[in-house]
Amino acid sequence: MHIDHPLHFDHRGRTARTDHAGHVRDMIEQLLFTAPGERVNRPEFGCGLMELVFSPNSPELAAVLEATAHAALLQYLGDLIAVESFAVRAQDATLSVRLVYRLLVTGERRTEVFDGGGYR
Repeated sequence: MHIDHPLHFDHRGRTARTDHAGHVRDMIEQLLFTAPGERVNRPEFGCGLMELVFSPNSPELAAVLEATAHAALLQYLGDLIAVESFAVRAQDATLSVRLVYRLLVTGERRTEVFDGGGYR
């Protein structure tokens, strides 16, 4: 079991925990929403999705983010997941990220969608 992210307490008042699949999802979310330069000992870590909240939305922005985020997923989480598909779409004022991946430990296939809400 792993500590759940973001840090919070469960119904018993203890530190909330999550399973392996939830932990990997938490790591994906952290990678996508961490701004490069935000982590002191890993300045290149992150995709900076939160920084794009006030940027003009466009298909070009989505294409750049898709390329950089996909590369970051392979670099930082390639030993935990196999990315099956990764797509970023710009529609109206919403930037939507859809990731389909397989957990390497269990072979479980998962789909995650991140759009506009950022962290849970």
